[in-house]
Amino acid sequence: MKDFKDQKVWERAHQLTLRIYTATASFPKEELDGLTGQIRRCSTSIAATIAEGYGQRTDHELHRFLGVALGLASELDYYLLLAHDLKFLNQAQHQELSGSLSGLRRMLTATIGKTAS
Repeated sequence: MKDFKDQKVWERAHQLTLRIYTATASFPKEELDGLTGQIRRCSTSIAATIAEGYGQRTDHELHRFLGVALGLASELDYYLLLAHDLKFLNQAQHQELSGSLSGLRRMLTATIGKTAS
């Protein structure tokens, strides 16, 4: 069991979540229970799932949780695309968040590879 706060992959997910909250603050108020909430919950779930994985007893369990986090990252990728297409995110915001998410996905994939052995 490792402290999740010491893991770079968790830190990256946490920083993305903070940027997501800032970016979604300007979404239409009627979307608070809709797309805004979905995006925030999804980004929060990625970091929380990584943290939960690092609290497990075995690398096998950690591997499983990291896989779930990777799936959530794909879900978030879609929500960001939808927010952009609905004009809730401008092109620059979408590129910045999508780029950060792509980096996180690469990091998750590499970490999953390390825990598989």
